[in-house]
Parts: sequence; C-alpha cells; structure tokens
Amino acid sequence: MTKRFEFGGGSARLGPDGGPVSFEHPRDPSRVYLLDEALDVWHGPDHRWGTGFVITPKGSGRWQEPDGVDWHAGGVTAWHRPRPDVALEVGRRVTGDHFIESYTWTNTGDHAIQLTGLAVNVPVRDVYDGAATALARSCHAHLFTGGAWSWILAEPMSGTPPLLGVIVREGSLWAYSVESRNRHTSSDNRGHLLVHPTDHARNPDAFGGQPILALAPGESHTLSWELGWYDSREAFLDATNAPATLAALTAPVGTALHIDLAAGTRILPGEDSAVIGGSHGVRQVEFERNGRRSRTAVAFLAPIRHLVEARIERILGEHRPTERPDPYRYAFVPVDTRTGLRQTENGWSDWTDGAERTGMAVLLQQARLRGWGDQEAIDDALLGFARFARDRLVQPDGSVHRSSRPGPEQLRLYNTPWLAHFFLGQFELYGDTTELDRAASLLEASYALGVSDHLSIGHAEAVDSVARSLDSHGDAERANSLRKALVDHAGRFADLGTDLPAHEVTYEQSMVAPLVSLLATAYALQPDDRLLTALRTAVVWLRAFGGPQPHVRTRDIGIRHWDGYWFGIDRQWGDTFPHYWSVLTAVALRQLPAPLRTDEHQRAADAIFAANLVDFGTDGGATCAFVMPSCVDGRPAHRPDPLANDQDWALALLLRTAPGQLISM
Repeated sequence: MTKRFEFGGGSARLGPDGGPVSFEHPRDPSRVYLLDEALDVWHGPDHRWGTGFVITPKGSGRWQEPDGVDWHAGGVTAWHRPRPDVALEVGRRVTGDHFIESYTWTNTGDHAIQLTGLAVNVPVRDVYDGAATALARSCHAHLFTGGAWSWILAEPMSGTPPLLGVIVREGSLWAYSVESRNRHTSSDNRGHLLVHPTDHARNPDAFGGQPILALAPGESHTLSWELGWYDSREAFLDATNAPATLAALTAPVGTALHIDLAAGTRILPGEDSAVIGGSHGVRQVEFERNGRRSRTAVAFLAPIRHLVEARIERILGEHRPTERPDPYRYAFVPVDTRTGLRQTENGWSDWTDGAERTGMAVLLQQARLRGWGDQEAIDDALLGFARFARDRLVQPDGSVHRSSRPGPEQLRLYNTPWLAHFFLGQFELYGDTTELDRAASLLEASYALGVSDHLSIGHAEAVDSVARSLDSHGDAERANSLRKALVDHAGRFADLGTDLPAHEVTYEQSMVAPLVSLLATAYALQPDDRLLTALRTAVVWLRAFGGPQPHVRTRDIGIRHWDGYWFGIDRQWGDTFPHYWSVLTAVALRQLPAPLRTDEHQRAADAIFAANLVDFGTDGGATCAFVMPSCVDGRPAHRPDPLANDQDWALALLLRTAPGQLISM
C-alpha cells in the first residue's frame, strides 16, 4: 500500500494518497524521522506530512485526502480542493540526490482572493519517549522560517548522521506554529509542527509581521522545497545558499553588528552591511536578493550590570511578599508584570515560594559579591531569605520542600543543590561557618536520599564548590567524602550509557547538561578514560538540542516546549526560546576538560548567555517564557508570558560562570 522513492542514499515512503508516511535511511534504520501513528497515538491523518489548511476572509478549509492522484516515473501528483475557490496541486518527485515537493495554490474563482493563512504539516518526530528510545529513534526539529531563507533540519537526538534537511527553493515561509500541545500530550511531546507562507489571519505580527498573499483570478502561489540527507550541520548549512552569514547575533547597544552578505544581497532598507542598535532588545533584520525577501532577528544588549541592577530593584521591590509574617515575608514569589501584583501559589507547584524562585536569592548574592546594587537592602534580603529557607524549606531529613506551605510533598532532589549553593554563598559573604556546614549537610543528605540516581541541576558544581570551601577551612575528610560520592555518582552514569532514568521530563536538555557537568567535574577530580568517553558522547547529545538557526532566540538554544505552561500565567504550551535553563548548556561547555574543549564550544557558551538577556528589560522587567511559535493549538503566541517567575537563573548563572570579559560588556 506504500511506494518507496530513493534519493541521496535514503528514501521516502509514500502512502496511497501520495503523501510521505516516513523518511528512512539504511545507515540509521531504527530512526523514525516522522511521527508514526502506530507509536504516537495522538498523531493521525489530520497531521500527516503535507496536509494543511488555508484561511481567507471569505472562509477557510483544510486538505487531507486528495481528489485525485497520478503516479508517474520518479514521483506523484495529487490534487486537493481546500475551498471552492482555491485549488491545490502537490507534486513530489526525485531529482538527483533530492526529493522535491511543490505546493501550488490557485485562485479558481472569478474574483481576487486574499490568502491570510497557509499551513503545511511537517510532523518531525520530536518526542521524548525515554532517553534510550529518544536517542535511538527521535529527532530534534530545528526550524528557521526566514522568508525566502527558510529551512527545517531533522537532526537525530543522538547527534549522529544522517540528518534530514528541508530547504525552501521557491516561495517563502514566514512563521511556524504548533498543534496538539496540551495536557494530553504533556511535556514529552513537542507536538505537530506546521510551517506557514503566512499566518496573518491568526497572528499578523508574529516573527516581525505576516504577509497577505493576494491572488487574482487564475493566479497561483507556489511553495517548493527540497529534501536531502546530510552528514553534518555544516554540510546542510552550506546547501542552504544563505543570503547572509551572521557570525554573531548579539552586540552591545550603540555598536555595529557586522553581517557578511552573499553576492547580490542587500540589507533593507539600506545598503550597509552593518546594523546598529540604539536600544536594548531584539531587532528584525530584512534582506533582499534577486527579488526575494528574507528576515531574521538579532539583539542589541544593554550592559549586564545595568540589567542586573535594574532587575534587583524589581526583585526587592515587587517579588517579596511583605504582607506575610516573618520569616515568610523574605521569600521570593512570581509577579504579574502587567500589574505588579504578586502571584499567589494557587496550589500550583511552579508558583511556590521555594524551588526555582531561589534563583532570585542567588542573583542577589552574585550582585553583592561584586558590590552591585543597594548593599544594605541586599544584605537584609539575603539574611532574611536564609532564615526563611532554613526554617520553612529545609526538612529534618535534609530534603528541601518546594513550598513553605505545610503538608506532605513528594521528594524533589532538584531543590537541594540550589539551596546548598545558596548557603555556601552566604558563608562566603558573611563568614558564618554554620552556613558552610548547612550546605555540606544538604548535599550529604541528598546522597542518602538517592541523588546518585538523579541528574540534579547544579549538583556537581555545588559539591565541588562546597568541598573546596571545606578544604580551605580544615575539613579535608568531609570534603573528600563528598568528592568520592560525586566520582562514584559520575561512574554510575558513565556505565548507564543511553539508559538514563526518567526525570520530570523523561529526556531533556536539563538532564543532559547536568550529566555533562557531572562527568566533567568528576573527571577533573579523578581523570578516567571511562568518564572521558562518556563525556565525549554526552556533549554531542547536548549540542544536538540547540540548532544552528541564524536567529538570536534559537541558535544554540536547547529546545524546551513545556515551560510556558508550567511556569507562566498564560498556561501556554509550545517552544520557549530562549529558556533560562538553556544556560545550563553554556555552564556545561565551560566545564569541559582540555581534551574536549574547543573554540566552538566556548563561542556557543558565550552566545547562549548573551541570547538569554533578551528576556530582561532595562527597567528590570522580565518574562519566564517567550513562547516562540506564531500559534499553539490555534492560540496566538510569539510573545512573552506576563509572569516574572524563575528566569533569574539566567543572570545568576551568567555571573557565577561566565568569564569577566562577557560580564563587563
């Protein structure tokens, strides 16, 4: 019932309707490049590759089953009628090493029409069904919808070739959206991906603005792309024939960001190859080459000290629940930036006064260490938060609750290293040795509670830092005990290979980044070829999460597609770019030992830290989630969630980890 068309060493398998049901390659026979209805029960005919919808002011329609199919040598043609006045012809054929698809919409009516929405489903299997299975079968979908300069890269989660690339050759893509993102699909499925020649009807301002495609009677609009197999990202990017190369995507406010233009390309509206930004934030850059327009986004950044001090003023003034009794008033809570109103917990575990909100306290510490901000106010806040955390979050067994509300909680090992590092910071600031003891006790308790089977964010760094402080204060025995536990912990994960245990999401960037940090820290303590081998593989997995798109919100930024729902106030699923935990990749890359350290890793680390600054304003405002797609399940997105919640880890880890020259920019 299916027909196979071979191209470039792999193949496309087409169903009876002429649409692709799978792309396959003999070098990776278990890889499922597309969602599979037999494996992914939420995937069905409505979202098969090449299905889609059209929106006009006079009405809308979808296409799925064709009105006719013509099989011929090397390909197939299918015809659809999504609306009475719109015909669609879909052609698929093999040309050399490529599989070519074209979609041609024609106005068959007697009057001009406007296409205000066009969507084509591209259901790449971006699914986390457990680490081992995801690494063996799934792909990260890296999308760049930059007009004529648009492409899709389905990269195996293992980071190994072959990669399946889709490059637009005729027409343009100006947005992408996501469907099937809700409580049913939850955090382990990215959903159905759709690309748009326009998504004007649903979100006219997304991605810098969506066009309206006007067709006179008999006139057509064509989108055509080629699919090919690639051995590396570099080979794929070379094939895209990009109109410009952007070595950097950020620059300080008031300086020039230089762009290397391909022959025949100009930056609109002028001719200059340098862009200068006069204010902090994201800026769209448009190009024109041979009559075709393209677009991407860069960012100009205010000085980091300015952003941090403005943020601190907001944290001290808005994020502390001063209406509460002592010590609860020294906690930090989310704030609705539309009103400045503090957000109550409402029984929602990601709006509590503990857990990820600890990042605000850590940011205050990092500023205090540098003499930034109002020192007296920061001291009062930190000493108060230390008392709150000690009395209301830390439990008798050494576990750490995510909320000060009384009552039983499930054990959450993530919370421990954040507070351990905080208490260590208190010791470094104020010299109270009981805080160092408390930090060490929390880490020791975490091993008793099972952290050896967990990849806790910041754990390896906390153990290493606390052990060094213990050494310097004459407690080498306790320090060495923590180090031994860490080395054993790393050895256990080195032996697991791909069989990583499930965490809150079964497989994700914020598991692999702590894995890299764990292995790198242990290797620095006790060099071992077994650790180095595991580390070399884990770094490849980690880099695969962040794509090579020439867009400041996405290049190198690890894919996360659930945080807007859990942490935001709009409760919206969908890709969050950048998400502050993407800086965990930067932290991990900075920790690599000499045999694995490269200039490219360091470039990526700096770029990730810099990109995360776009979620902060010069007035101290912030967002916990910029939801990237133009729409998610039909709801407009491509905008920041109004809640300032947990994003301050991006600044805190930048100050704790990044080199001085980056921080001083």
